[in-house]
Amino acid sequence: MKYRIDVASKAPAYLQLYTQVRDDIVKGIYPLNSKLPSKRVISSDTGVSTVTVEHAYALLCDEGYIESRERSGFFVIFRTDDGFVPAPEKRRATATVSNHNSKDFDFPFSVFAKTMRKVISDSQEDILQRSPNSGCMELREAVRLYLAQSRGILAETEQIIIGSGSEYLYSLIVELLGRNRVYTIESPSYKKIEQVYRACDVRLQKLPLGEDGIKSAALRSCKADVLHISPYRSYPSGVTASASKRHEYLRWAQQGERYIIEDDFESEFSVSKKPEETLFSHSPQDNVIYMNTFSKTISPSLRVGYMVLPWHLAEVFHAKLGFYSCTVPTYIQLVLAELISNGDFERHINRVRRAKRKELLSDS
Repeated sequence: MKYRIDVASKAPAYLQLYTQVRDDIVKGIYPLNSKLPSKRVISSDTGVSTVTVEHAYALLCDEGYIESRERSGFFVIFRTDDGFVPAPEKRRATATVSNHNSKDFDFPFSVFAKTMRKVISDSQEDILQRSPNSGCMELREAVRLYLAQSRGILAETEQIIIGSGSEYLYSLIVELLGRNRVYTIESPSYKKIEQVYRACDVRLQKLPLGEDGIKSAALRSCKADVLHISPYRSYPSGVTASASKRHEYLRWAQQGERYIIEDDFESEFSVSKKPEETLFSHSPQDNVIYMNTFSKTISPSLRVGYMVLPWHLAEVFHAKLGFYSCTVPTYIQLVLAELISNGDFERHINRVRRAKRKELLSDS
């Protein structure tokens, strides 16, 4: 067995094992329907406990790479076909908690107020200064480090653009990529996504969702240049893209000059024991635009979002659209930067995830 656990690594053993097995599945070393080595075999060969192996396999099950078959073991359900063969109808088990009233899900106002006072005290007149066009360096750097540590997204501050919410950023993307392209969205999808594209007067296609993402036949036959998706959880359907479907999206984007807009709304609150994978971090062609906001994680009243551009698009953006002023006040940006940098933001996310897991257990 080739799997090795680096005891000097900061990554937990189960995540190291998860990553190695996942990569072998994606490469086709373990093809569709093949059986993975037993927990005892991997435990014996790597020197980790069977509990550690079980944890790694559980993550692979959660993300749709494998499934457990009673009294038989674990089998691969991930498809590596280049022909867009329909993914298994079994939907990845991503739990949804909605319409909650628990205070555990709200960002603590006392923490937010304390941070506002601290920023005023520390920055003083600087909060009245005009923000750089792409956003304050403090917030962009805080977002950069947060994404690297929690989402596996490696980017530079120059690739990160701050704007007043997702709708504003959608319109900037159209300006960046051009109105002559064909854009496509999920059907159903968040209403404002379609409204923004219609307002920008671009050609728009709507692709029907299946149980694990956009239906393969529709994706294969579409003539779009830009694919706008919410792979973690599409709204309002609640559909989550399986691992096979995510890789199908990436293969689609490898044909011609195509782009994916990865709208990663609410993914921070996943109940999975590890952060959700992003298409941005796995794109082989540097053609995924990653987007997220602070609407769910802190408050929709802030109207703050950000996007991470591929390097070549970041250069085009600064040359073509760099004159646009940042639409988020400097003060709000500095408050968000402080919340992320001092750990309050991540502590809140972890608290919500724990509360969600507890709620799911009580409902089961």
